[in-house]
Amino acid sequence: MPQLRLLLVCLILGFVLCNHHKRTNQDLNRSTIVHLFEWKWKDIADECERFLAPKGFGGVQVSPPSENVIIRLSDGTRPWYERYQVMSYKLITRSGNQDEFLNMTRRCNDVGIRIYADVVINHMTSDNRESVGTGGSTANYKEYSYPAVPYTRDHFHHPSCSINNYNDAAQVRACDLVGLKDLNHNLPYVRDKIVEYLNKLIALGVAGFRVDAAKHMWPHDLKEMYNRLNNLNVDFGFLPNTKPYIYQEVIYRGNEPIQHTEYTPFGDVTEFRVGYELKPVFEGKNPLKWLKSWGENWNLSPSDRVVVFIDNHDTQRSNEVLTYKNAKSYKAAIAFTLAHPYGEPRVMSGYFFDRTDQGPPSDGNEEILSPIINDDDTCGNGWVCEHRWRQIYQMVAFRNAVRDTRVENWWDNGLNQIAFSRGNKGFIAINAEGRDLDVILQTGLPSGTYCDVISGKIQGQECSGRKITVGSDGRAHIYVSKDGEDMHLATHVGPESLLQIKQKI
Repeated sequence: MPQLRLLLVCLILGFVLCNHHKRTNQDLNRSTIVHLFEWKWKDIADECERFLAPKGFGGVQVSPPSENVIIRLSDGTRPWYERYQVMSYKLITRSGNQDEFLNMTRRCNDVGIRIYADVVINHMTSDNRESVGTGGSTANYKEYSYPAVPYTRDHFHHPSCSINNYNDAAQVRACDLVGLKDLNHNLPYVRDKIVEYLNKLIALGVAGFRVDAAKHMWPHDLKEMYNRLNNLNVDFGFLPNTKPYIYQEVIYRGNEPIQHTEYTPFGDVTEFRVGYELKPVFEGKNPLKWLKSWGENWNLSPSDRVVVFIDNHDTQRSNEVLTYKNAKSYKAAIAFTLAHPYGEPRVMSGYFFDRTDQGPPSDGNEEILSPIINDDDTCGNGWVCEHRWRQIYQMVAFRNAVRDTRVENWWDNGLNQIAFSRGNKGFIAINAEGRDLDVILQTGLPSGTYCDVISGKIQGQECSGRKITVGSDGRAHIYVSKDGEDMHLATHVGPESLLQIKQKI
C-alpha cells in the first residue's frame, strides 16, 4: 500500500520529481536515516526487523561495504578509519561478505527499511606498510598498484600532491586527501569501475548512497557517473524507474570556493553546519529563541537538498559538536532536528570510545562484537545505540505523525525557553534555562490527554511518563524542570502519544 500511494504521488507531481536522485525512496509513513556505524550486516538485518521497522525509522546508512586495507595500531587494535581505505570493490569487510550483505538488504527491505551504502570512490589507501585487505587482496601503494580492481599508476592523479590550501578548489579535488591515493575520475576506465561497483550494490537491493569525500571530486565527474547508474531493483519492492537516493559528503563552512550548490543539481548534500550551529545553542551559549528562524535563514542550504544531523562518525571524535557524551543537550538537539521540518534527518548510532582512532568492539579474533539488547531496549557489549534511546526513537514517531505540517504557535520567553507546534499534529517545548519552564501555552493540538514521549511512553492504556491535558482551546499547562533528566517534552496525535481524544482531528 505505501508503494501504491507513492506511485499516485509520482503521477500527480510529475515524473521528474519521482525520477530524481534526491528522493529518499522511503515508505511514505516512515522517516529518518540511522547510521549503524560499524555494525555487522547480520546484526543490521536483525535490528531492522525487531526495532527499526516497528519504531517507524525509514532507512539505515551502513559502513562502506567494499574491501578495505587491514590497519593495526601500535597496541594491536584496528581503527575505524580503515573502512575508508579501499583495496578493491569486492564486498567483504569485518561487517560481512556479499551473501550476508544481500541477506541484510532483503530482510530490511521486506519490513520497509531502506539501505544506503556509504561508498568510498574518491581514493584508495594511504601508505600502509602491509597492504593486505579484508578479503585477502594485496596492493603496492608505492607503485599505485591495486590488482584486485585493477588500478595502476595511470589511474591516479599525478604528480601526487597533498591538500594544504582549501581555498584552491583544484588542489582539493586533484591532490591526496590525508595521504589517500587520489583517483583520476576524468578517466573513462576509472568511471567504469566505479559505476560497475555502484550498480552491483543496486542489484543487491540498496536504495541509495552516501558518497564519501564528494567535495574532493569534480562535480561534472560525479554527475556523469550518477547518470549511468541503474534504476533500483524492483525485486526489493522498489517501483519501476526509481533512481537511487544520493547524498554527498560536502563539508562547507561558508567561506570556501567549493560550494554546496555545485553538487545539489544531481543529489543532496550533508549539512555539517547543523551540528556546528546547534551546539552553542543547546549548551546555553547562544539563546534558544534564535531558533525561530532556523533553516535557510541561517544561510543553510535549501531544506529539500540536505541531510541534517547533530554528529557523525567523524565529527563525534572532535569537540565541535554535541555527542552521546553530552547526553542531556544532545538528546534535546536531536529532538529539535526531528521536530523541525528542515532537511532530511539522520541519527548517529555507534559505540563507546576513549580514543579518536578506536575501532568497534571486537573479540580476540578481531571479529566485531554484536550488540547485546538489554531488557530496557538499550544496548550492551560496548555499543551506545543512540537510536534506541527513548528520547530519540520516540521523536522519529513524532516526525512521522507531523508530516506535511508547518511550524506554528511559536513561543519563547525571550531567551532560552521555547515551544512550537507542527500544525495541529505535534508540540514540543525545550527549557535550557536555570529555572523551570512553567506556563500555559497554545499547543495547536486537539483537546484530549497525551503522553509526553520524552519522559515516558504508552504502555497498555497508561503513560509511563508525564501526561499533558489539552483543553478545547488547544491550550495546556506545560512544565519542564530545570533539573530534570531531559530539557524538553514532546507530544503528538500518533498512537505513541495520544491517550484520549475529545475533539476530532
